[in-house]
Amino acid sequence: MEILLLGLNYKTAPVEIREKFTFNDDSTPRALHILSHTKSILECIIVGTCNRTEIYVVCDQLHTGRFYTRNFLAEWFGVEKESLLDYMYVKENDEAIEHLYRVTCGLDSMVMGETQIIGQIRNAFLLAQQHETTGTIFNTLFKQAVTLAKRAHTETSVGQNAVSISYAAIELGKKIFGSFADKHVLILGAGKMSLLTAKHLHANGVAHVTVANRTLERAQTLAEQFRGEACTMEDLPQKLAKADIVISSTGATGFVLTKAQLKPIMKQRPHKPLFMIDIAVPRDLDPDIHGLENVFLYDIDDLEGIVQSNLAERSKEAERIELMIEEEKQEFINWKQTLGVVPLIAALREKAFSIHGEAIRKIENKLPHLNEKEMHIIRKHTRGIISQLLHDPIVQLKELTVQKKGEEVLDIFSTIFALDERLEGKKQEALWEQQKRESLRREKAVSLQSREQRF
Repeated sequence: MEILLLGLNYKTAPVEIREKFTFNDDSTPRALHILSHTKSILECIIVGTCNRTEIYVVCDQLHTGRFYTRNFLAEWFGVEKESLLDYMYVKENDEAIEHLYRVTCGLDSMVMGETQIIGQIRNAFLLAQQHETTGTIFNTLFKQAVTLAKRAHTETSVGQNAVSISYAAIELGKKIFGSFADKHVLILGAGKMSLLTAKHLHANGVAHVTVANRTLERAQTLAEQFRGEACTMEDLPQKLAKADIVISSTGATGFVLTKAQLKPIMKQRPHKPLFMIDIAVPRDLDPDIHGLENVFLYDIDDLEGIVQSNLAERSKEAERIELMIEEEKQEFINWKQTLGVVPLIAALREKAFSIHGEAIRKIENKLPHLNEKEMHIIRKHTRGIISQLLHDPIVQLKELTVQKKGEEVLDIFSTIFALDERLEGKKQEALWEQQKRESLRREKAVSLQSREQRF
């Protein structure tokens, strides 16, 4: 069983390409169903976010898995297979496992350390599980990935330092005021940056938000989203007299507030500090404002310094997570390798106890005078001898298969104990079970399709 990943993300494809290869919520179950019934594919999960589309599959052979998964993507999106090559990456086995761990931990995200991806990976896994396109491998791998990501964010501070300008402004305000609960925030401007800032303020418990803009309608549109109030720039002196925090991002070509304009307003509010953040380029707030008593002014360069410092901190924490990923990856690889041991051990025990059963029948024929109690003692003790003989080889086999040449060990072990024929039987049984499961899946899909057509 091989693990294969095909995907594209914000690093390999621009947004106009990514949006063409998107699975929406309604279409993903159907896509999973088709892919899971594709030749060579044993398990599959589709991960789709605004920054990535990734197909994870367990396949019987890597080359056929790559071929049929690419075919599926080309047919699903109605494109030539060659058009995928420039944007798509392919990762196999250990590399695919490590990639999944890094993605889930937020190390491969556009904003390093973000936590939203954990829920997206979990939801993708649960959807695939619900539609029965996962099995032993992915049920273990994806649960392990989500658990690792949660542990990484709990044991490190990779997601705790602001790495966006708007969020850095909020973090700076929290350091000065401690809490925003009783603070009055005045936002100058109603553009994208102001929206992001308002969202962060709202999430941090700000109760009173006022949005000031040259166009009242735009100010109202933004303010309504956060149950705030709106005003025009003409009302600024009155609003500044009550504000605790001012965040400005207007896009104006000159200062919207000067030292001369703010000085008389500050006299109306003695001993009440005013925290001001200018995230506009060019600047909205006159740098000389910083000289006024009880006014604390920061511009985008100050915030950029905070962001860069925080990114450096996140990178340090990421190094710790990389070590956790390496340990977890090795643990999963060891577990996966031991899966090959299970049918071999079963075949060995079956052969040993088959020989034992034949020997007991011969004893019963040659010593008919033995009663049931005596035969029970013989059966019990001879089974014990066999179990003891098998114990050490089985323990050694489990230990050797997690080493570099594990596959060779399995082959040698099978040859020494002449288990090839029995293993083929086990494989055939597993194939029959798989075919039975696929038949049930198809029946379920036909039934579901029939119900959908009726409605």
